[in-house]
Amino acid sequence: MNSVLPALYGSMLCLAAQTTLTPVILDTDLGDDIDDTWALAMVLGCPQLDLKLIVTSTHDTEAKTRLVAKILERVGRTDIPIGTGVKTGDREINQAKWLGNYDLGSYPGKIYEDGVQATIELIKSSSAPMTLLVIGPQTNLKEALLREPAIAEKARVVSMAGSVEIGYRGKPEREPEWNIRCDVAAARAVFAAPWAITMAPLDVCGTLVLDGAHYAHVAASDTPRAVAVIENYRAWKHFPNYPEGRSSVLFDTVAAYLTFDEALCEMKTVNLSIDDEGNTVPDETGRPVRCALGWKNLDGFKRLLVEALTGKPFRPAEEARGPEGDP
Repeated sequence: MNSVLPALYGSMLCLAAQTTLTPVILDTDLGDDIDDTWALAMVLGCPQLDLKLIVTSTHDTEAKTRLVAKILERVGRTDIPIGTGVKTGDREINQAKWLGNYDLGSYPGKIYEDGVQATIELIKSSSAPMTLLVIGPQTNLKEALLREPAIAEKARVVSMAGSVEIGYRGKPEREPEWNIRCDVAAARAVFAAPWAITMAPLDVCGTLVLDGAHYAHVAASDTPRAVAVIENYRAWKHFPNYPEGRSSVLFDTVAAYLTFDEALCEMKTVNLSIDDEGNTVPDETGRPVRCALGWKNLDGFKRLLVEALTGKPFRPAEEARGPEGDP
């Protein structure tokens, strides 16, 4: 398998380059950490992507489907189907305040009660290789592989997952990352399948925040995507723990970027295995994973993110004045 995957990955990139848009299924635990909401809005604002389906993941996936539906209705994108993923618990979502008593019965878009099966059918019917953007625990993918292993031949995985050498908050050693640790068996099943995997581990995204002019540009925007993000952020259960004028850590936005480009990141193919605690450990006998391990141009990424959210050019005050100080 190790010798085949790099060639498979290259072939998929070539195919993607010939296609106007990259078809994407977003598998998300939106409703837990707020970064999923930022990532969804980013995907909606990236012209390179064609978001085909959103599937909710982990804990109360029915409530999370309601939350996704309300966001899509708020931003005018009810054309995107939503699927409810595998329910693993009843824990209240962290954006319950913003969700309120939203009634899914009034939602005008398509809802699939079985989001896993919707994922399988969409991959099988797609004329182009499907990109699975997985920004939560990989429980739904494990179930999809159990039902239809052949989907791995028509898709690639781009995930926010793992910690290769750097942990949370820039800690200079690996540690179990939540999306792996939450369902180790699922992550191992995804690693065992013969699709190409690209990963945004904590090494690249564990300290990523928007603050200063970047955050202010989003917070001041009247674009529905940006408005929905800031409303949800301020209603998020953990918002009071963060200082005014900056985001929380936006882990998942890096994986969203890697669905269509890699130029802003330091990329390396690393053979990885997953231990019982959920560590992603470099291992000569492991499976090859294309990993973003650092930044070539972090400012460029922040600009891209801000512009995807707001739909408008980002021009900091010092840039807007021009070289001679003229507006």
